[in-house]
Amino acid sequence: MSNLEEGLSLGEDGLSRCWWPGDKADYMHYHDHEWAHPVMDDHRLFEKICLEGFQSGLSWLTILRKRDNFRKAFLNFDFEKVARFTDADVARLLQDAGIVRHRRKIESTINNAQQASELVEEFGSLSAFFWRFEPDPKTRPKRFDYASLTEFTTTKESTALSKDLKKRGWSFVGPTTAYAFMQAMGLVNDHLEGCAFRQVVEQKRSQLVRPR
Repeated sequence: MSNLEEGLSLGEDGLSRCWWPGDKADYMHYHDHEWAHPVMDDHRLFEKICLEGFQSGLSWLTILRKRDNFRKAFLNFDFEKVARFTDADVARLLQDAGIVRHRRKIESTINNAQQASELVEEFGSLSAFFWRFEPDPKTRPKRFDYASLTEFTTTKESTALSKDLKKRGWSFVGPTTAYAFMQAMGLVNDHLEGCAFRQVVEQKRSQLVRPR
């Protein structure tokens, strides 16, 4: 932590950032160019909700550094293809040292892919479903600082998302996992005040056309 406001650090490039990427180049790139940037692409949304499930009990950095391997193993998270995986695919993935070899999480991803296809049939796209849970801006803190962030491990929206997904047969989608997904996919902007990338994300969010 530097002498900046709590929760911020100053990089060698002179930019202030949320503290959590530290000085790790790959983590900083993720923070700067991906985290909280709004996402509408169905495959990326499916990828993230699944990888959040794989992260359970691990760090996101561990998953991030294996993400390319996960993409190869799960066919770029094309859920229509993953939904057709068989027991032979499960056995293959359990031998893949490039991913997290956890049977229940692998089987969950296949199951969730099958449920994702049903969501698309009902809502037209995964983005149309997930973005229904974007919080009303009026319910968010006027100034999002470190103290605010520590209060937001779950929210009523992430709890509602979790319950809805579980009702539809999804697994590894608890309220904390759901909120981490919402943070990463830009349904909320949890970059701290003073972070150089908060306004970048706010600008993208202001121009975003939400799915109907």
